[in-house]
Amino acid sequence: MPTAADLLAIMPFPDIDPIAFSIGPLAIHWYGLAYVAGILLGWAYARRIAANDSLWPGKVSPISKTQLDDFIVWAALGVVLGGRLGYIFFYDLPAVLRTPVRALEIWNGGMSFHGGLTGTTIAMILFARRNAIPVWSLFDIVAAVVPFGLFFGRIANFINGELWGRLTDVPWAVVFPTGGPFARHPSQLYEAGLEGIVLLLVLAAFVYGMRALKSPGFITGVFVSGYALSRIFVEFFREPDAQLGYLVGTNWLTMGMVLSFPMILLGLWAMLRARRQAALQL
Repeated sequence: MPTAADLLAIMPFPDIDPIAFSIGPLAIHWYGLAYVAGILLGWAYARRIAANDSLWPGKVSPISKTQLDDFIVWAALGVVLGGRLGYIFFYDLPAVLRTPVRALEIWNGGMSFHGGLTGTTIAMILFARRNAIPVWSLFDIVAAVVPFGLFFGRIANFINGELWGRLTDVPWAVVFPTGGPFARHPSQLYEAGLEGIVLLLVLAAFVYGMRALKSPGFITGVFVSGYALSRIFVEFFREPDAQLGYLVGTNWLTMGMVLSFPMILLGLWAMLRARRQAALQL
């Protein structure tokens, strides 16, 4: 009689074509559409937050809709360039040094969230200084909407059958085409739920329920710590990148964890700093 593990080992991966549609010779991939959807929905939500003066210090929004429209280009460049460079330096540097053209092959590994965060942070600082916008307030408005991109990005990872999880016998396990004939955690969906839906709702509660935007930097801290905790948790179910494996001779520590641990402290510091600054202005 077959065991539960035997049955799970033959569960098929959902037959979803990574190419959403084609226009002549041009193939439009779900991964690209995910980036577009995340940026556009985040932009629309950011405009709504920026337009609500009651949410901001002194009941005056620090950024206009026109400025947000201009910033979307800066944000997109920061995400794409930072995300790709981050993946190269954190996960794939030896291979790129051997074959430099690999740096342009985004299908080989793709993007790094931590790199994208760094790239976007640089873009925000430059844009804020150029347009005389309080940098912490710009950080906050972007932090509040990032979960849209995280959600769609992880769904695209699932459709592409990449970044799958560790071996398991849970009832919802999936056999990924590139993951061998074994049932695995659909860790991409775990991340979509935690980093996308849950974090978006938590941040919205702070923005609208607790008026946390009145303490510039607090929402940024919540996002940074919240993402780091979610990522570290999911890393226990996610298969580490093949070229790195587990770190320091362990069977649990991954590069994703190492990059996320400092983010918890950084997020806590940002929240404490925001509260301290708000108290001084009372």
